[in-house]
Amino acid sequence: MLGWVLRKPRKFSVFWRMLMQQIFQIGINSIPIVALMSAFIGAVISLQTASNMDSPLLPDYTVGYITQSSIILEFSPTIISLILAGKVGSNIASEIGTMRITEQIDALEIMGVNSLNYIVFPKIIAAILYFPILVIISMFLGMLGGFAALVISGLQSPETYVLGLRSWFEVSNVNYALTKTVAFGFIIVSISSFYGYYVKGGSLDVGKASTKSVVVSSVVILITNFIITKLMLL
Repeated sequence: MLGWVLRKPRKFSVFWRMLMQQIFQIGINSIPIVALMSAFIGAVISLQTASNMDSPLLPDYTVGYITQSSIILEFSPTIISLILAGKVGSNIASEIGTMRITEQIDALEIMGVNSLNYIVFPKIIAAILYFPILVIISMFLGMLGGFAALVISGLQSPETYVLGLRSWFEVSNVNYALTKTVAFGFIIVSISSFYGYYVKGGSLDVGKASTKSVVVSSVVILITNFIITKLMLL
């Protein structure tokens, strides 16, 4: 399947139009849910950390540091990708599955069009390009949500929290997170496209394929997360 998907498009103008459409559907339409989840989860992480900081040996800025490291290393790349597997993955599987059962894919093949390349390749490129942007947005809003929660609740001063965010900040952690995100984006789109493209039956089977694609994508993301962490951080 991937051999047909990753072939060079015959018409760049058609590919570019499809790519822009997929960037809007996969990326821009996902910004609201990513922003909402990131802001509130960042707030919860900071509040839970601050409420459990009982040891006098730990400096106050530890709250900001733990929030920063938790969001960059795990929450933004992994949890957001799992959320996107449910939103984006199910939409892709349903869209391609509907095209299959309504014989639109068969019509493309009759016209001599590489249907896998035409349908799936723009989605993969859009996910690889835009998922890292979504994760960067998530990182920023997560730490901003933590800032707002601590300042509003009066648990910590803005200066102390920002000092914690800046303490021991490593660019390599961001590179690690974005590397995971690119891999997760490819996994989500390829698995969802596979289940949608090879669906058989009617609309009920499209729904089953969509559900299965989300489950399988989530499991593969967790396994890949472990492997990449083992390779890059240990």
